Amino acid sequence: MRFIILGALFFLLLSCYQPERDCKKFKTGKFEFKALVGTELQTTTFVRNDSIEIDYYKGKADTSSIRWINNCEYIVQKINPKSQAEKKAIHMKILTTEGDKYTFEYNVVGEQNKQKGTAVKVGSQ
Repeated sequence: MRFIILGALFFLLLSCYQPERDCKKFKTGKFEFKALVGTELQTTTFVRNDSIEIDYYKGKADTSSIRWINNCEYIVQKINPKSQAEKKAIHMKILTTEGDKYTFEYNVVGEQNKQKGTAVKVGSQ
């Protein structure tokens, strides 16, 4: 009986834990995002202000508009899309923050397939 009470108390304490989410400090600045593409680790650098994000990938720059839903979620959409796929808006959600990095999930608006990533703040604007 004592183990059941201790187990329930332990579970109750764990269920109250919420990860840190100080999203405001990640609304603007310069960031890096690394992703495995095939077998190669690719790095994207992006600079974000309150309404515009400029991505730098493989020597090319691409500008997107940003519409913030709340401090931790925003919609990003390319300003000059070159294909039908690029016309689709992306929903970004910051899940956790820690120091100078944040973990996020993203998906095409209207689709359920979510992916995760981690971005590191490497400077202010």
